[in-house]
Amino acid sequence: MYNKILMPVDVFEMDVSDKAIKHAEFLAGEDGTIYLLHVLPQSSKLIMHGFAHDLRRFEEHLEKEAESRLEQMRERFTFPPERVVPLVRFGSVRDEVNQAAEDLDACVIVIGSKNPSIATHLLGSNAATIVRHAKKPVFVVR
Repeated sequence: MYNKILMPVDVFEMDVSDKAIKHAEFLAGEDGTIYLLHVLPQSSKLIMHGFAHDLRRFEEHLEKEAESRLEQMRERFTFPPERVVPLVRFGSVRDEVNQAAEDLDACVIVIGSKNPSIATHLLGSNAATIVRHAKKPVFVVR
């Protein structure tokens, strides 16, 4: 099985991630570790000088909320908590998922995806973008 699995999740749409949990656990087997990754948008590049402090505080609030929700998500796994590692990053979902996969030397990426719709096909989804640019194998779970 795979010893390091990266599982990008949207903590604000847990139902999509729930579908992928069982698949990630299966792929991890008895010894693997699952890294839950939530990516928040990087707004600091858009800061106007007068709002820098408020925006930083808002990002800190979002980060704490994401960490809290990742902890809640850990409880949905049947694995011991130490085998499910929560991570929060700021930036582009595509770029941060690929960078995290490289940093962790992940064997595979497992991502939940919504059922396709015309909007998803026209605009692209995070799962589709990750698949197109990934350097690691990707399992997309619907």
